[in-house]
Amino acid sequence: MTFAQTHTSIPEEAKKRGLLAVVIERALLGMRAAAAATTRAARAVQGVVTPLGWSVIAAAIVAFVVGYAWGLLEIIAIGWGLAVLVSVAALWLIGRGAGEIRLLVPIPRVVVGEPAFARLVAANPGRRRFSGVQLELPVGARVIERVLPRLARGTAFDEQIAIPTDRRGIVSIGPARTVRADPIGLMRREIVWSDTAELRVHPRTVSITALSTGFIRDLEGFPTRDLTSSDIAFHALREYVPGDDRRFIHWRSSAKTGTFMVRQFEESRRSRLMILLDLEPGAYADDAEFELAVGAAASVGARAIRDARSVSFVVSGPRSATGSRLGGPTRELPTVSRDRLVDALCVVEREPRAALLPDVARSAVETLHGISLVILVTGTARGIAPLRSAASRVPAGVEVLAVQCSPEGEASARTVAGLTVFDIGYLEDLRAMLARSASVA
Repeated sequence: MTFAQTHTSIPEEAKKRGLLAVVIERALLGMRAAAAATTRAARAVQGVVTPLGWSVIAAAIVAFVVGYAWGLLEIIAIGWGLAVLVSVAALWLIGRGAGEIRLLVPIPRVVVGEPAFARLVAANPGRRRFSGVQLELPVGARVIERVLPRLARGTAFDEQIAIPTDRRGIVSIGPARTVRADPIGLMRREIVWSDTAELRVHPRTVSITALSTGFIRDLEGFPTRDLTSSDIAFHALREYVPGDDRRFIHWRSSAKTGTFMVRQFEESRRSRLMILLDLEPGAYADDAEFELAVGAAASVGARAIRDARSVSFVVSGPRSATGSRLGGPTRELPTVSRDRLVDALCVVEREPRAALLPDVARSAVETLHGISLVILVTGTARGIAPLRSAASRVPAGVEVLAVQCSPEGEASARTVAGLTVFDIGYLEDLRAMLARSASVA
């Protein structure tokens, strides 16, 4: 649009709406644009001036007002000194330090204690030289600081930063940011270069080789009283009716009776394993017991998933607020794959309001159907009584195995009122006990 078009458009619009209305509208639009620009500038300034910097600016303003109002040259000099200090501090914000910075986590999943690294790659693909700058990388609750060196054009800087993996969980890494700040701390300018990455620290597990026999050895399923037209367990013969599968016609019997006879079977059901991890805080003497319990439960669950078993992994849910009969104090973790299960176990912690183990067991067996084996995993703080109570809530015909975890304790296997209890001090103890039980079975 040319100046002449703009100049002639105002009278034409004024004829339709009135000159005053057009002037007021244009003035409002200009004020809104100025307010938006002022707001952006204020946010930019607010983002770089630290609380100490605002205090110095306020002191300079007060010094100017008092000094010039009362004619106090010393106060005026102090005001100008503070103003110069703020101006010099602003000069430290000039520069970016790099053309691009990338944050990479090559291995997003590790086991507790394994080494893990994050990679920082800073490059200068441009033509001008970048000066050195301080780089900050938040890792969990702490911030790792590095000094990014000067980057000539076409050069890059690559560094690996070790990530602590001494605790199970999800470690947030980043975002990577460069920081320019004056030595006094009046100004601070941050440039964010990357998104936040996550490192999942899995619980330690051991390879269990005994799940194909012994306690979990049901390959074909077990027969029930429900009859079906096709399965494994033969039940009886009956007359053929339209719609029956001709593959199951028993020709010898049909020849004797003169009527088509078909086989009838008992429906088989595959065994289903339920692993129940106790999250009630009072069940564990310390953090080490709980971590051992998480590792033991994860080891059994991972092996069951690898063997393509039907498995449900249940943890304690919150207890009822009224303290009466619980309406479902359980939470089921995903078991579609081993990674999904151990990913979920990264963030499992003891719940302050977790339901007691017997109530969790009762709720789980009422919710899940077809359970043939229940493995209870807990600590030693509450003794054997909760395990016996939980086993009594399980329907008859369902086998119950309990695992009590006591780090560095003596491994033992015992039977209490028909309940098999494994006491383990190391994850390897669980593997050995399951293998021994499988060989005896």
